[in-house]
Amino acid sequence: MKHAASDAGAATRAPTSVVLYFQVHQPFRLRHFTFFDIGAGGGWFDDAENERIVRRVAERGYLPTNAILREQIERCEGRFRCAFSISGTALDQMERWAPEALASFVELARTGCVEFLAETSHHSLASMADAREFDEQARAQARRIEALFGRRPTCFRNTELVVSEPIARRVEELGFEVLLAEGADHLLGWRSPRHVYRPEGCERLKLLLRDYVLSDDVAFRFSNREWPEWPLTAERFAAKIAAADPRERCVGLFMDYETFGEHQWEETGILTFLRELPAAVLAHPHLAFGTPSEVARGLDPVARLAIPRPVSWADAERDLTAWLGNPMQAAAHEGLYALREAVRASGDPALVEDWRRLSTSDHFYYMCTKWFSDGDVHKYFSPYATPHDAFISFMNVLDDLERRVRAPAPTAATASAPPALPALDEPKRRAQSSGERGSKKGAKRRSAPRTARSKSKPPKQRSERARKPAPKQTQPKRKKSR
Repeated sequence: MKHAASDAGAATRAPTSVVLYFQVHQPFRLRHFTFFDIGAGGGWFDDAENERIVRRVAERGYLPTNAILREQIERCEGRFRCAFSISGTALDQMERWAPEALASFVELARTGCVEFLAETSHHSLASMADAREFDEQARAQARRIEALFGRRPTCFRNTELVVSEPIARRVEELGFEVLLAEGADHLLGWRSPRHVYRPEGCERLKLLLRDYVLSDDVAFRFSNREWPEWPLTAERFAAKIAAADPRERCVGLFMDYETFGEHQWEETGILTFLRELPAAVLAHPHLAFGTPSEVARGLDPVARLAIPRPVSWADAERDLTAWLGNPMQAAAHEGLYALREAVRASGDPALVEDWRRLSTSDHFYYMCTKWFSDGDVHKYFSPYATPHDAFISFMNVLDDLERRVRAPAPTAATASAPPALPALDEPKRRAQSSGERGSKKGAKRRSAPRTARSKSKPPKQRSERARKPAPKQTQPKRKKSR
């Protein structure tokens, strides 16, 4: 009788939607770029390392995990549904070095059970620096997603889930209907992340929030043998989802796709867990899978949500300090955007593309100096020996970029004439001239050249894309991942 009553209650209860969303991203990492490389005409990016990493992640993660998702979509007859956003830099790398991985994402799109979201094309922090650049990257990525996967995205996911009221309004003005965000405690207060909200200042945009506790059970704690709930099975995880308050209508499980096979190796059982998860969830009559757009269309916002300061899914603070929290990061980010108009005016599409690859948030994440609560994770995932090395290398690249965009275009005469050699004895003759001796007292002195001491680190077993394991506490620390 007890089980019969329970089944009857589940049958009349409004369904709770499970929103499973994966972020796919790979940055274009810089090569060891020293002061002596400035002006030498060499490239900035480490193509060999970028190729090695994306091939490895595709082999360990993307290909086997995509195969599992497609298998489960067919086995569940379309009741299993999920969503992705893939950064433009990851698409570029897969097109160039792992086309079979990209083809497997296209196959998932053809099932009709997978939604592909829009984001900034270069996984940048343009939303915090330049509204025009943000708009251009968002529109460009939406067009590319539509061309690759056959459907115009209506849901937007900003880089690192960075959201504020001005950003939400801009996303709405760009025509998107749904925005993803972090369900941070300091944002919600007593409220639950398991509802649809409307950002303050918006009229149509709906906000879906990440349940950080359940998401990080999979993304960060899954292989932690000291975690009291280890080992986590699909059945126990589904039971935790099913225990949600009946009034809570959606559960956002948002995580890096590199969690599967890369951050958490296959030997941990993570791929088996994912294979068993759809059936375990659907075994509960009141649970169903839905994509972000499907869930948002079916639910009305329960309240307006004020977001007075930017919120992200990174680190314990859930703010911007992982990327813009120290003077090095601020100087590098400001220096990059100070060159934007000059780069655009150059009329060189390749230079504009390289500038945008420099705007990827990972470059600033590597400069983070959080050596306390989150610093161990930042240090582990960075390809640099120290944050200072990351800063020096990046600023040397900016110096080289500035020389390229500021250099005058060569004329026919200067192009054919050999470069003039400096007159080495000219300073001596000037020093012997009494008329000029006094005028040179205030002459500018050259500053000592900067050097980059970035050391190569031995290959890691995990992806250099920084995402961090969360500690054992109610609100775990996060990242960039990587």
